[in-house]
Amino acid sequence: MKVFFDHNLSPALARALHELFKPQHEVVALRDKFPATISDLDWITALSRDGQWVVISGDRRITRNRAEYQAFGNSRLIGMFLSKGLQKAPVVKQAERLLALWSTIETVAGTVTGGAMFELPMASNRLSQIK
Repeated sequence: MKVFFDHNLSPALARALHELFKPQHEVVALRDKFPATISDLDWITALSRDGQWVVISGDRRITRNRAEYQAFGNSRLIGMFLSKGLQKAPVVKQAERLLALWSTIETVAGTVTGGAMFELPMASNRLSQIK
């Protein structure tokens, strides 16, 4: 599984998960793959061309901005968006929840097509699909 952390999440968290899960999974932070100033539309397009990626994001704006939502929905990407509470949580809590949800993320990523978006919850192990 290829996993991409957008700029709203700690690149250190992405790097730690990369070390933990390599070589089985590739986990990269936005700033390790693209210039920090890249627009959401540009990285969505580039990653989609590159293949199926799981995007872990704290940027729910992507789900509300019409152009970004359409680009993501038409992409080969699978979105995992942190819930509001999880986005505001300390990085240690985010890491804890991502580790707890990792097998669920793997399962979902293997069963859905690109353009699907889900919310990563603060407490439960059930992902909700974002329509």
